[in-house]
Amino acid sequence: MSETAADETSVVADENSEMEEKEGLPSGLPDEALAGSGALAKEGPMAELIGTAPKRPMLDDVVEGPVVAVGRARVFVDLHPFGTGIIYGREYLSARETLKNVNIGDTIAAKVVGEDNEEGYIELSLREARQALIWNEAEVAAQKKTAFELPVAEANKGGLIIEWNGLPGFLPASQLAPAHYPRVPDGDKDKIFAELKKLVGTRLEVVIITANPKEQKLIFSEKGTGSPERASLVEKYHVGDTVEGIVTGATEFGVFVKLEEGLEGLVHISEMDWALVENPKTRYKPGETVKVKVIEIKDDKVSLSIKTLVDDPWKASCTSPNSGTSRNSALVSNSAKCTPSPSPSSSRKTEG
Repeated sequence: MSETAADETSVVADENSEMEEKEGLPSGLPDEALAGSGALAKEGPMAELIGTAPKRPMLDDVVEGPVVAVGRARVFVDLHPFGTGIIYGREYLSARETLKNVNIGDTIAAKVVGEDNEEGYIELSLREARQALIWNEAEVAAQKKTAFELPVAEANKGGLIIEWNGLPGFLPASQLAPAHYPRVPDGDKDKIFAELKKLVGTRLEVVIITANPKEQKLIFSEKGTGSPERASLVEKYHVGDTVEGIVTGATEFGVFVKLEEGLEGLVHISEMDWALVENPKTRYKPGETVKVKVIEIKDDKVSLSIKTLVDDPWKASCTSPNSGTSRNSALVSNSAKCTPSPSPSSSRKTEG
């Protein structure tokens, strides 16, 4: 080898050695070790730093930040370190009732609906963020098979419309529990529709089986709603217990009473008063506190009574004080003496 070639080789070797030292690698490593140094770099502190660095918000992401300025029909949100978000235009108008109470320093969550606009701001939507959060809750509820007791809003020939947290959902007739499934011998759709309409206004215990925000699809099922959580709540109660609850709804067939968070019971119209009740809706209003008695627990459902908290007035008025005549015989011999005295609840106003 010539002296010139040897010198060139020596120079290249010295340069490689210097580069290795600068990169923190010992000189003289074999090529295999140097090739593996890239993998080490990917798993080192720098890789960890890159992995933990916040990612720039993308379209449809829900972000959170403090309000840094409130202008005319616009609100600015700090999205450090990526810049500033803005809620304005149609998005401001759709959420103005909420935004008019927002102050500088308040933290709000919003959905990214537009990346850097002409002014360099990230466009945000409060309304869509709220929807996104609700859909996220729906997806979690579907995974956990959380049971909800919800009122039926409408009916169509295919099933029932149910609203949950402001989102309209669908309960197909095929997903109804056996007790509510419309049994029509000839399968006439009009007759099925007529049976389904009878459920409008009633409250059904359902679970979410499909939650698809992209397709805006929320599907419910009434099958298999008995959850361990509900069963544990029901176990606390026994037939004969007298408890206080809050009326959550009234229908033509009775009133629903919340016994505790996550558990409601039904007071059927026949258990509201010893006297005739024509319309439960005129007797009790949502939010009203009532005292009830547990009369049946079946399939994790609690049946309640209000009238059994007072003595049966028929027994008192239909028994002869001298001979101990039974109620039935007294009714036959002297029906005028068998009119029940009104119970406390019957003093409430009734329709008409």
